[in-house]
Amino acid sequence: MSLIPLGILAASGGSIPFFVGIAGYAAGGYTGSEVATTDKFAFPSDSRSTLGTGLSGVRQEPSGMSNSGVAGYSAGGYSGGPLTTVDKFAFPGDSRTTLGTGLSSARTAAAGMSNAGVAGYTAGGGSTVDKFAFPSDSRTTLATGLSPSRVALAGLSNTGVAGYAAGGNTGSYVSTVDKFAFPSDSRTALAVGLSSARYGSAGMSNAGVAGYVAGGYTGSYVSTVDKFVYPSDSRSTLGTGLSTNRRAAAGFQNGL
Repeated sequence: MSLIPLGILAASGGSIPFFVGIAGYAAGGYTGSEVATTDKFAFPSDSRSTLGTGLSGVRQEPSGMSNSGVAGYSAGGYSGGPLTTVDKFAFPGDSRTTLGTGLSSARTAAAGMSNAGVAGYTAGGGSTVDKFAFPSDSRTTLATGLSPSRVALAGLSNTGVAGYAAGGNTGSYVSTVDKFAFPSDSRTALAVGLSSARYGSAGMSNAGVAGYVAGGYTGSYVSTVDKFVYPSDSRSTLGTGLSTNRRAAAGFQNGL
């Protein structure tokens, strides 16, 4: 999602930047075969257009990272096999380039985490967590990766504070939530993980307030939405979950 700064909003104890949304993007996927299509939804009208230049190749299950106001990234995925490709869409023109240095290993169904203005992270599809520093897009691999190696996990971002990698599939389903504190990228596992072990959940973030893990598969599809309140990371489960039980949904937010 693209955001641009409008100014500085006074807040108790200091000031914080505030942002206005520009657009959301949906890249790649599967329709019986992998696709390269990238759709753009302009805010606030929600009108849809399809970028003339989609992904550099057809693929499903890439992870997404955002550097609000600057660029969006589509990392890895599957197209006959796992990929290392990282495509970058520069805002506001949406021009696409492919990073010279992609992921450190080919993988799919990873989670994307973002620390806007600082770095984007691709976590999982294994245990590896790759970090792309903004604005150079130089890649490093965190010395400490995920606590269990896993695929099909959800990513949450609390910009300026931490990124979270929740749930996933290790051959069995897990409830683990790993937290990577910014800027050190040190990893801890939350004492309270998901309310049930599951994979294929969607991650949503309300930066500075809470992160949400929605839906997934536990042996059956679920509508559960877990909420992790910042900064305590305490978990509650929403009384009203998704409208239908499902997995492999997309998570998005209006905000950093």
